[in-house]
Amino acid sequence: MPMAAAAIMGGSSLLGGLLAGKSAERAARTQADAQMKAAQLAAEEARFRPVGVTTRFGQSQFQTGPDGRVSGAGYTLDPALRAYQDRFMGLAGGGLSQAEMAQQQFAPLQQGAQGLFGLGQQYLAQSPQQAAQQYMAGQQELLAPSREREMAQLQNRLFNTGRGGLSVGATSARPSGAAGLGAASPELEAYYNAIAQQDAQLAAGAQQAGMDQARFGAGLLGTAGNLLTQGYQGQAAALGPYEAYLAQMKQLELLGQQPLELGINIGAKGQSNAAAQAMLSTGPTRESFAANAFNPFATALTQAGQNPALQAGLGKLFSPSYNYGAFGGGSGTFGEGQY
Repeated sequence: MPMAAAAIMGGSSLLGGLLAGKSAERAARTQADAQMKAAQLAAEEARFRPVGVTTRFGQSQFQTGPDGRVSGAGYTLDPALRAYQDRFMGLAGGGLSQAEMAQQQFAPLQQGAQGLFGLGQQYLAQSPQQAAQQYMAGQQELLAPSREREMAQLQNRLFNTGRGGLSVGATSARPSGAAGLGAASPELEAYYNAIAQQDAQLAAGAQQAGMDQARFGAGLLGTAGNLLTQGYQGQAAALGPYEAYLAQMKQLELLGQQPLELGINIGAKGQSNAAAQAMLSTGPTRESFAANAFNPFATALTQAGQNPALQAGLGKLFSPSYNYGAFGGGSGTFGEGQY
C-alpha cells in the first residue's frame, strides 16, 4: 500500500480511537457523578425517621433536632394503666414491709433448730456400746431394791424353816479353769437363776437401746436441719407478694412501651425501603454507561480505517500507474518523469 494511503487509514483509526476515548471518559465521569448522587440520596433516605404511634395503652413521642436527626424518644402510659401501677406500687410497699419482718417471724424456728442441734450432738456423743452399758447399769439400779427385799424375805423363810444352812448343787471347776457353781439351797438357786435371766434380757434390751439412741440423735439433727431450712424458705417466700406486685407493674409498663417499639419498627422498615428505592432509581447501570460511551463518528472513523475495500481503493488511487483521464479528459498517465 502506498504511504499516502497508509497514512490516511492510520490517521482515520487514530482519530476514531481518540474520539472514542473522549466519549468513554465523559461516560465514566457521568457514571461517577450518578453514583455519588445515588449515594447521597440513599444516605438521606436511610436516615432514621420514626413514626409516632398511639395505642390503647399509651402514646409514643420522638424529638427531632435542627439537623433533622432524632434527638429524643419517649412514651406516655395510658392514665388508667398509670392508676393501676400506682395501686400496685402501694401493694408492693406493703409486701416489702412484710418481707422485712420475715426474719423476726421465723426466728423461733432457727432457735428451735439450734437447740435440737445441741441435743442431737449430746445423744451422738456416746457410742452405741457406751449407751448400752449406761442402759444396763440404769436398769440394774432400778431392780436392785426389789432384789434386795426378795433376798431378805427368802433368807427369813429359810431361817424360820430351819434350812438356812442347807447348800446343795455345787459343781467343780470348768475345763477352762473357771470356777463352777457354788452350793446353795434350792430356793436360793432359783432366785439367782431368775436374776440371771433378767440380766440376759436386760443385756439384749441394752444393745437395742444403744442403737436406738444413735438413731434418735441422728433424727434430732435431721429435724433441726428441716426446721432451719423451713425458716430460710419462709423468709424467701415472704418476698413472693412483693415480687408479684412488681411483676404486674412491669407488665403494665411493657404495654405502655408498645407504641414506642411500633414507631421504631415502622421507621426502620421505611428507612430501608426508601434507601433501596433511591439506589434503584438513581444508580448507574451498564446500559447507561454503554449509551453514554457510544460515539457514532468515532466508530465510523475506526471502522473506515479497518475497511479492506477502502484500503484497496486508496491503494489504487495513489498508485503510480493510475489513469486520471476519467477525471480531467486527458489521456496522460503517471510514470517516471511525466504527468
